[in-house]
Amino acid sequence: MKLAYLAPEIPALSATFVYNEILALNELGHEVIPFSVHKPIMPATDQHLEQLSSKVIYLYATSKKKVFFSHLRLLTKKPTHYIKALGECVKDMFNVSILSRDARGLFYRFFYAARLAQELEENAIQHLHVHFAHVPTDIAMYASMLSGISFSVTAHANDIFERGLLLDKKVERSSFFATISDFNLQYIQQTYQVDPDKLEIIRCGVDSRVFTRKSSIALSSPVRIGVVGRLVEKKGIDTLISALAILKIQFSDFIVEIAGSGPLEEELKQQVTQLDLNDNVVFLGPLPHDQVVKFVRELDLFVLPCKKDKQGDMDGIPVVLMEAMMVGTAVISSRISGIPELVIDEETGKLIEPGNSEQLAGAILELIKDEALRGVLINHAEKKVQQEFSQDINAKRLETLFAESIGNL
Repeated sequence: MKLAYLAPEIPALSATFVYNEILALNELGHEVIPFSVHKPIMPATDQHLEQLSSKVIYLYATSKKKVFFSHLRLLTKKPTHYIKALGECVKDMFNVSILSRDARGLFYRFFYAARLAQELEENAIQHLHVHFAHVPTDIAMYASMLSGISFSVTAHANDIFERGLLLDKKVERSSFFATISDFNLQYIQQTYQVDPDKLEIIRCGVDSRVFTRKSSIALSSPVRIGVVGRLVEKKGIDTLISALAILKIQFSDFIVEIAGSGPLEEELKQQVTQLDLNDNVVFLGPLPHDQVVKFVRELDLFVLPCKKDKQGDMDGIPVVLMEAMMVGTAVISSRISGIPELVIDEETGKLIEPGNSEQLAGAILELIKDEALRGVLINHAEKKVQQEFSQDINAKRLETLFAESIGNL
């Protein structure tokens, strides 16, 4: 198949699952043309991405003059498609209040959709797949109308919980609408009136050839605890730091390495200083994805205590949890969103209530002290990821859905 992928940023350090999915489809023999709304602010720099990066077409970097000529070309070549698509965009603008910022945003994205539609036609694309159900899906659904080429979506978290603009329309217009967890699927069905037959669960998978199991579960001295993620509220890094102050009263031979950057970095560093944890906590800054495997493999515990932020945003199922579980590092996370579908308490990891630093300190101490439990959790965790969250398995599921979408044209 000849496919196109569209995401907010490709290749982005914060969304490695998008380009890994593209690479997995390439390995299955399909050609994928990558489109990105923006140029990445923090691009992924893995060596094997050079060829992919050179192919990316950045929509918002296209000159407005060039986009305007795409509109003229489509109006001339496909007047019926064009008028219908424009009419749907105007109806959507009225649905969200014609004078609102949302309405202006929809029209802006319709404008760039013409450029995407032209590129889809010129590259003989058979189907367009989109990651994230907000801005890129706005562009994709209008490009689909303009070109007559089908599209599908993978939704994640923020794009459902906070930014679900016209989500019912997006489900209706797509060939299929996937999301990464059963939690998300149930949320969509309960919040929006949509056709349940359009909904699919497609996990964000990890490559088992890259994230291979380490040979030993023996603890380091000091015990190495780590986390990878953007330093934002929903990651719960403040909960982790508070838990460390509690843990230190009973057990002090540990080092915590925090890999990532973000708006809360200075605030979190101040928290570390206030709790007298400077000898125990190290901020590493952002970590290139090709270094993540080495980082998580060398840890004794991977701790990501996610929570809901003040705006209601929360993680879906963080891929980095899967990566840690695949290499044989014990994980602790939170009972929130789709995480319990991956981290099953006392079976594939430990779960705490979001924001509960006392529970977190207790879970960390238990896994440090109980090697037998740690070993059981690690073994079950690896099997869980292999069976359900493998990149290959989910790429093949997508392959089947894409083929059906093309067949239904």
